[in-house]
This record gives sequence, structure tokens and C-alpha cells, in this order.
Amino acid sequence: MSDATIPTNPRARKRAEGRYGKIGKALDELDDRLGVAKGGRTFMDKIFPDHWSFMLGEIALYSFVILLVTGVFLTFYFVPSSAVVIYHGSYLPLDGQRVTQAFESTVNISFKVRGGLLMRQMHHWACDIFVGSLVVHMARVFFTGAFRKPRELNWTVGLTLLILAIANGFLGYSLPDDLVSGTGIRITYSIVLSIPFVGSYLAFWVFGGNFPGTATIPRFFILHVLIVPLIILGLVGAHLFLLVRQKHTQFPGKGKTEKNVVGSPMFPVFIAKTTGFLFIVGGVTALLASFAQINPIWQFGQYQASRISYAVQPDWYMGFLDGALRIFPSWEFTGFGHTWPLEIFIPAVLFPGILFNVAYAWPLIERKFTGDNEMHNLLDRPRDRPKRTAIGASVLALLAMLFIASSTDVIANFFHVSLQTVVWAMRVLVIVSPLIAYPLTYKICLELQGIKRGGKRKTPNVVSRSVEGEYIATPTPAYHADEEHELTAVPLPTFIDEESETPRESGVRTVER
Repeated sequence: MSDATIPTNPRARKRAEGRYGKIGKALDELDDRLGVAKGGRTFMDKIFPDHWSFMLGEIALYSFVILLVTGVFLTFYFVPSSAVVIYHGSYLPLDGQRVTQAFESTVNISFKVRGGLLMRQMHHWACDIFVGSLVVHMARVFFTGAFRKPRELNWTVGLTLLILAIANGFLGYSLPDDLVSGTGIRITYSIVLSIPFVGSYLAFWVFGGNFPGTATIPRFFILHVLIVPLIILGLVGAHLFLLVRQKHTQFPGKGKTEKNVVGSPMFPVFIAKTTGFLFIVGGVTALLASFAQINPIWQFGQYQASRISYAVQPDWYMGFLDGALRIFPSWEFTGFGHTWPLEIFIPAVLFPGILFNVAYAWPLIERKFTGDNEMHNLLDRPRDRPKRTAIGASVLALLAMLFIASSTDVIANFFHVSLQTVVWAMRVLVIVSPLIAYPLTYKICLELQGIKRGGKRKTPNVVSRSVEGEYIATPTPAYHADEEHELTAVPLPTFIDEESETPRESGVRTVER
């Protein structure tokens, strides 16, 4: 209620103020000074397309919220120190052993702090879910072409978020200073040292001296709880701002064009759904933390540089890097007064560097080869872009094989074969799998489009499964991404109000971009 809407007559003014109440009047006074009501109404009227795949980004956002809440709780009890103490706590097998304060405080969180183990495991599971949902969300964006003009910047922001999430997950994983995390820090130190010319200086600067040292845990703690989360928060804000500013992409369908958005408004439909989804993500994370044990550091013990555990792998999002290190040949190069450990530099520095830089440049690369400079608000079906889909499937096949390679010792022990045999098998599979995935995916996409050999189009197909288990491609009408769409009036779905027996509009709306 602004000044323009308040009656000048004293009695009418008093009645209006009574109707709005003191809270409404106070909010009006605040809005007169800040002017946020108009922007708030615009935000509440924002349209969200109704498709399940858009929930992947919500999972990432809500798991990040859980990370922040549980992380604040853990910060009150964790001691980021490498000072050595004698353990006398609730876990009797460790009683009397020399451990660092970081390790001791983590064990105390697990066994002495009320709800500490639940919070700690929720934090760890939320991290795995956060990175996993980011990966799947980015894959959805890639395969549907949501990175194209005008959303190249948001693709860059999302990819940076993924890299920071992986890095911060590793930093948090390293803080307890147990045998597993200590081994990971030692590997990371070796990776930094392998960088030509500047590796030794960079390692000294990051780790505060030679490994193992006393400055690593405190430095990782500051990075993990302050610096990296603040950057992530800023990027999440930028991502949401761009999302609101550019509006959502949407899948093709009746009434959907490049110039409109069809879906549910922010208030009240989307807010109700997304709030329920927040509780679902929180509930699933709590159930995992309650019934699925993760990272039991008291079983691993305090880190000692002379020891390493069998069958220990990092969290899943670091698996591809661990696998690449395990199977790469022992190559070295001596020159320019230095010995270059290529067995570390190529798989752990060069390979991920190429992978992520190509991902950053992909919108420009695709635009260069396709000559497509148009604005895109409608998404592609992956089958309609067979080359892009085949390239993405090849990269996923490569990363999947590297992930499996991170368990070479477990595979060798389980199947009772030599470790060298498993390593060579994984080396072959890492090369062969992408080469098989590309033509296979390309052929499947053409089959789904209904394109015969030679490029002649026939009736599009859809793959279905019979009761006997056989997969059959049957003809069906299909949408083609290059078709023109006209803006047509689409009647909004309605339902009957049982009390008044009058039709009312549902939450589905169509707005112009």
C-alpha cells in the first residue's frame, strides 16, 4: 500500500490502515524506501517449465544448503591442527595412541558429540550428492544444447561450480588426517610437484613447506570452510541471476516456441513443489547418513607416511583421476636440467586440464563447426544431434573406464588375477571404449530419427520392449529441431471448484520472453 493508494480522508485512511494491519503498514513503509515490491512481484510471477530433468539443478542447490548447515555444526567441534596428542576418548581401540588434534576431534565428533556422527555423515553424503547432481545436470545441459546462445556464460559458471565442488570436496575429505585422507594429500603433493619448472615453488606455497608438514591441515581448513564456499555462493547467485534474467529453456511441445515460456509460476505452484523437494532431498540425505556408513576414519587410523591401506579409493568424483594415475605407464623425461615425471603430469595435470578446457570452449567449438549463431530457447532432443550426443557418450565411456581403473587392486584380488593383468586390461578398455561408444551412439541416434543409410529420412522410430524382453524400433511421429514453430494460443487447463462448481485456471501459464 503506497502513498498513492492511501485515502486522504481521515476516516477512510484509518479504515484502510486497519484493514492492512500494522505489519502491512510497516512493510509498506519499508517498500517506500527500498522499492522491492515490484521486483518481488516479477520474481514471484516467474514461470518454471514442468519437466523432471529441471529438478537436477534443484538437487544440487538443496544438497549445497545441507552442506552449509551441517558444515557450520561441524566447524564448532573440529580442531584444524596437526599438533600430536595422546588419545583418551570414547573409542577404546585408539586409547593411548598418538594422533593429531584434527584426527582426535573428528573421532570425538563421531562418538562424543550428540548427533555428531549423523551431522558428519550427512555432510559427507551431501557432498557426494552435490557433485553427482552437478555432473548429471551439466550432462543434461550438454546433451540438450542448453549451453547455446545466449547461455554460454551460464555454462561457464556451471562448469566452474563443478570444478570448485570437486576441489572443495577433496579439501574436506583431507581434513580428518586419517590414513586415507593423508594418502590423498601425499598424492596431491606429488601431482603439484610434477608441474614443470614451478611445481616445487607451488607445492611449498600451497602446503607451507615439505610434506608432511604442520601447515597443511590449517590451510586446507580455511580454504574448505571460508574461501571456496564464498566463491561457490557467489557463483550460485550469478547462476540464479542469469537464470531469472534469461528465463528457462524448455523442451519442444504444443504451444512452446522460441519466444515464450510455458510452465508453472513461482508462487504458489513452484514454491510449494520445490519446498517439498527440499524436504525430500534432506530426508534422503538423513536416511543415508543414518543407515549407510561412510568414511569411518577410526577404522583407518592416524595417517603415517610409511603406511597405506588396501582397497582404499577416494570419493567417487576423484575416481577418474585416481584411475588415470594407476594405469598410466611409468614414463619419465630428463631434459633442461630437470627430470619430468610424465607418469604423474600427463594423467593428473595435462589430461584434466585438456578435458575441462575443451568443456569450457565447447559452445564456441560447436558454433564454429555448425555455423549456428541463432538464439536458442528450445532444447534439442539428444537423438536430433547425433554427433554431439556421440561425442558426449564417448567422453562418459572414457571417464567410466578410468573410474573402474581406480579399483585395480580390488578387481585383481576379487577375480584372483595378477595386478599387472588388470592394469593392462584397463589400459586397453580406456582406449577402446570411447572408440566403440561413438559409432554405437551415433547409430542409435540415427535409428531413433528414422534415417536410412545415405541420409534419406524415413518414418522416425521409438524403441520399445516386448513382453519377451526383445527391443523393437517402431515408427512414430517425431519432432525435428529445425522446424519452424508459430506462436499459437493454447487454452490453459482448468479444474472444477467443488464448492462453487465453477471452472478455475490451473497453475500452467504461458508468458512471452
